[in-house]
Amino acid sequence: EVQLQASGGGLVQAGGSLRLSCVASGSALNDYDIGWFRQAPGKVREGVSCVSRDDSTTHYVASVKGRFTISSDFAKNMVNLQMNSLEPEDTAVYYCTALHICEEYYLTYTPEDVVDYWGQGTLVTVSS
Repeated sequence: EVQLQASGGGLVQAGGSLRLSCVASGSALNDYDIGWFRQAPGKVREGVSCVSRDDSTTHYVASVKGRFTISSDFAKNMVNLQMNSLEPEDTAVYYCTALHICEEYYLTYTPEDVVDYWGQGTLVTVSS
């Protein structure tokens, strides 16, 4: 079992920044990598970024590369997502997740097929 608690969402103007944080816990936590997924209004969920527990390798979907940075402190079971140069299209509920493998192509799969545990989500709203 894994529990994930995300925080840091809010309202920001286009071009601004936000930092999301995720604290993970649970007896099975060491079996999982950590990823961020999001769901925009009226759209399906999609992958954003993930980080490997084994070697801290990171991956991003194309739409956020160069703007978002994922960082991790697995000793504290904390993962952050620094989001810069935010665009209205980034408006979404962001979910911290646990998935078995962090690979770039996994971020393009149907999230429900690759994510084993979901946090409660935090809302990010980017105004134009």
